Amino acid sequence: MKFAKFVSSIIVVASIAAISTGALASGNHAGGHDEESAIGKAGVAAKATRTVTVEMADSMRYTPSEIQVKKGETIRFVVKNVGKVRHELSLGTEKELLEHLEQMKKFPGMEHDEPSKITLDSGKQGEIVWQFTKAGTVNFACLMPGHYEAGMKGQVKVGAK
Repeated sequence: MKFAKFVSSIIVVASIAAISTGALASGNHAGGHDEESAIGKAGVAAKATRTVTVEMADSMRYTPSEIQVKKGETIRFVVKNVGKVRHELSLGTEKELLEHLEQMKKFPGMEHDEPSKITLDSGKQGEIVWQFTKAGTVNFACLMPGHYEAGMKGQVKVGAK
């Protein structure tokens, strides 16, 4: 019985390591790849044209939940968790967010090291600096289990210059 638990623990650890390695190998981590995605790319703080403060609350809402930017603009998002539970802000396409939501359901303690995501404990704040390189809609959401389903999501409307 103890051996079976030991083997099970090794399988879980190996699975998490494999997923973590795959996420880092994708080139979207904070390691500095200048890779452009469907939603833009990591911005350079010195080139930010403005700062937008986004509050995350236990009402499962962002304030503001809709943000207007121009194509090519680099925004410094100051993200504040004004709630009592952990929240995150993840930028992505709706498809990317839904796929990541499924991963978060399997691994709710997952840590993020990507320039388009930030996870904050209660009372904490942090920043995302992002350049919006394409016109259209970029979604953002909290992918903590149950938060997205409760309506914790928003949109960045990227207008042509």
